[in-house]
Amino acid sequence: MQISVKNYCFKSKVWAVLVSITLIAVFISLGNWQLSRAAEKNKQYEELILKSKQPPVRMAGSLIKLQDYQFREIEAYGEFINDLTIYIDNKVYQGRAGYHVITPFKLKDSNLMVAVNRGWIAVGNDRRMLPKVIKEHGEMRISGMVISPEIRALEFSKQDAVIGPVWSNFSLQRIQAETGFEFQPLIVLRHKSEDDGLVRDWVRPDSGATKNMGYAVQWFSLAATTLIIFIVLNVKRNNQKNK
Repeated sequence: MQISVKNYCFKSKVWAVLVSITLIAVFISLGNWQLSRAAEKNKQYEELILKSKQPPVRMAGSLIKLQDYQFREIEAYGEFINDLTIYIDNKVYQGRAGYHVITPFKLKDSNLMVAVNRGWIAVGNDRRMLPKVIKEHGEMRISGMVISPEIRALEFSKQDAVIGPVWSNFSLQRIQAETGFEFQPLIVLRHKSEDDGLVRDWVRPDSGATKNMGYAVQWFSLAATTLIIFIVLNVKRNNQKNK
């Protein structure tokens, strides 16, 4: 294939043209798909934000679906099972290392448990000694915001547990297996109502759409780069023989 325009000539093999067009089309398609995923996530996030502004609902005593409660404010009645408290390691607050303290909460008139993130506490001078957390006894009402149990912390080891009740990450399946109790498929971020020495300065997670936007930019950049390289390699200046 050859095309001449003024002092320039485009000359390329047909197969090279087809390959380049195919690659550019694929990159643009992937970029558009990432944009659609970002729009979908933003829409879902807006719906969740609206849910968070609704009045608190009482946690059901039967199994619920996470999507029906995520980001919603809830109230639950029951009691903490303090002996089953776990510490999620590698949680940093204002530059200090610490743990998130998660204690199972048995729902009143139900056999179900709820994993309650009671807040952050700093690591002591000796990591072999866990910081003391105030135990709460008896039946009570708690309130907080529901999030997904699939939280992750920075891992320094591939092992799930560092020592005893210290975990690198929370796992709903693991806590159910180790305690023998069935849990609601969520975590409750407890509100700041209690003066128990734990920090509850929660940051609402974002939609995650920014990552998809970044991927879209990368795909579109690849499409543009492919086009530029194709043109540079196949467009030549005509030789000027007559002066």
